[in-house]
Amino acid sequence: MSAADRPAGTGRLLAGVAWAVLLLGLWFWGREITDGPGGTSAPTTGDVAAVGRPLGVPLPPAHDPLRPAQPQRVDIPSIGITAPVVPRGLDASGAVDPPPYAMPHTVGWFGRGTQPGATGTALLVGHADTETKPAVFFGLSTARPGDKVKVTRADGSVAEFTIDDVQVFDRERFDPQKVYGPREDGRAELRLITCGGSFDRATRTYTANVVVSAYLTAVRN
Repeated sequence: MSAADRPAGTGRLLAGVAWAVLLLGLWFWGREITDGPGGTSAPTTGDVAAVGRPLGVPLPPAHDPLRPAQPQRVDIPSIGITAPVVPRGLDASGAVDPPPYAMPHTVGWFGRGTQPGATGTALLVGHADTETKPAVFFGLSTARPGDKVKVTRADGSVAEFTIDDVQVFDRERFDPQKVYGPREDGRAELRLITCGGSFDRATRTYTANVVVSAYLTAVRN
């Protein structure tokens, strides 16, 4: 799509998810996965910050991974997020192709990678804002360890993940393996990613990425 064909505000939308940053990791880490079995600012500031796991927050044991099934919806009750999920691939530049500009309240799933609930790390990405208003992952940085992420899957099951880590990674020191790689081998894990830090008007990009990590702890029908 040429710049002339894009709707108003799409430059901010594109920057709002910092897809160029995601490209650096997915182009290297994502190839291993596929080859194997606007107007508002994001609610995070600073250079590199980590919420991490507060002391005293008990986390449940991991549930055994599920059979693969495509995600259809994601819900994070603690921060009021509920959204449809659509599969996305890579665009012409090799970056994860975000949901269409006309669908800022839709979450994209890297469809050539792990399916949520299956063994490995599944990736969900979403816009933080548009030119004029918040988008689906605007409040993602307010999630906390212990919060639940529920992913409704095409087989009728609901994979329930527990957040164990919330971090903001500076774009200049983005670590693809740390972000996309599994925290523990053999688990079903989930990453939810959006923009963070401050908005650089000179480059029209955000300075960081918010990365929420979670792992499968329950399954419901």
